[in-house]
Parts: sequence; structure tokens; C-alpha cells
Amino acid sequence: MVEAALNPRARPARVLIADDEPLFVEMLEALLGADPRLEVVGAARNGLEAVDLTLALEPDVTLMDISMPGLDGIEAVRRIRSSRSDACVVMLTGSSAAADVDRSRQAGAVGFLTKDRIGSDLVETILDVASR
Repeated sequence: MVEAALNPRARPARVLIADDEPLFVEMLEALLGADPRLEVVGAARNGLEAVDLTLALEPDVTLMDISMPGLDGIEAVRRIRSSRSDACVVMLTGSSAAADVDRSRQAGAVGFLTKDRIGSDLVETILDVASR
């Protein structure tokens, strides 16, 4: 009972990773897996897989690379949000260009994080988005 009072989430935030770089995905899985407040439920290698897995697994947060083969992250977010309007997608990218931020938000992403900020901001961003 005391633990529930200290942790408002009854379960870890479920996270799906969508990125076409296997080493980056492994790094994210290790980083997120080390935090008991988070659970990685899957990984997608391209935009089409990201849409399918987000709709099938219903994660609390999908981390989406903006540039992926087959279907880019922007279009993947559009498709996810058109099927599941409550889906929370945070874009991850190497670019901080204003146009990318605008396109991501217009597509329905709830957050935007550059890959150089992952170490310092990722976990808190996920927890913040998941609590909405």
C-alpha cells in the first residue's frame, strides 16, 4: 500500500521503440530496461512495423525515429493517430530543425526529442507523456 502511494503508476509505462538502427535500439532497450518504471514491449525496424505493433500492442508510449525505410516516422504517426487517437508518440531524431518539429506535431506526435538529449531527458519524457 505504501509503495502504491509513492508510485502513482500501478504498473511500468509500456514503451515501443521504432528505429531502423539495431545498435541504437539495443542501447535504448538497455537504458529503458534498467528503469523499473518502464517496460519495453517491442521494437519495430521500419514505419510499417511501427504502425502495426503500436496498434497491436497498445504501448503507453511509442518512440519513433523520424527517418525510417518504407514509411517514415511522420507518416507512421499519422496512421497510428488516425486509428488510435489516444496513442502517445514521441519523435526521436538527430535533427532539431524547426520544420521537423512542426511536421511531427502536425502528424500528431506529443513530443520531440533529439537523439543527443536521450541520456538526460528520455526517461522523464516517457514518464511525463505516459501519465497524460
